[in-house]
Amino acid sequence: MAIRMTENARNPQAPGPRLLAGLAKLSMVMKSQAWQDAAPQKLTPTQSQILALLRGCPGESGLRLSDLARGLGVTLATASDAVATLVTKGLVVKQRAEGDARARAILLTPEGRQKADEMAVWPDFLLEAVEALSPAEQEQFLKTVMKMIRVLQEQGRIPVSRMCVECKFFRPNAHPGNVRPHHCALVDAPLAGLDLRLDCPEQEPAEPEVARRHWTELTES
Repeated sequence: MAIRMTENARNPQAPGPRLLAGLAKLSMVMKSQAWQDAAPQKLTPTQSQILALLRGCPGESGLRLSDLARGLGVTLATASDAVATLVTKGLVVKQRAEGDARARAILLTPEGRQKADEMAVWPDFLLEAVEALSPAEQEQFLKTVMKMIRVLQEQGRIPVSRMCVECKFFRPNAHPGNVRPHHCALVDAPLAGLDLRLDCPEQEPAEPEVARRHWTELTES
């Protein structure tokens, strides 16, 4: 896929490249922390991410290998190698997938779920960095991140995320003027901007046109 270069991309003093330089610094911290968190558990970041995906999936049916690869944005071979290691460590098991006797689903073992729970806690220094922002800044930052994720999803550069805004149960600006202006029809509860999730296990994708309308209404709020 060809990469289109804009004039701003060629100018290091333009806002776009400067924002990306800042995001790159944050990414370096996140990657470094991912290795530090995984090392004591004798896991790679990919193996840790598989445990996190399985921890977040709804029900007890687990995920197929193709689902894990798509969720991580890696090849089937990479996902297969990581799963094989996790099976050896006793953290996941393979069993027949529901509705398809030929397919296999990957599930957490009790030990795997415990380890996934332990690794799900964000480091204090990262939480402190986010909490240094005001609630309004945090909400705007979350909205900005969601919009960037959406663009990258449409470009096919990252896996599709189970965001609230693209869910059929999401009702943007259902309560105008309220501190919780949005609504989740699944749990029948109002939502503040900071309540919106980037990866909700109960998310059910809305029709494309409905999702586009959600984005427009959210952006205009």
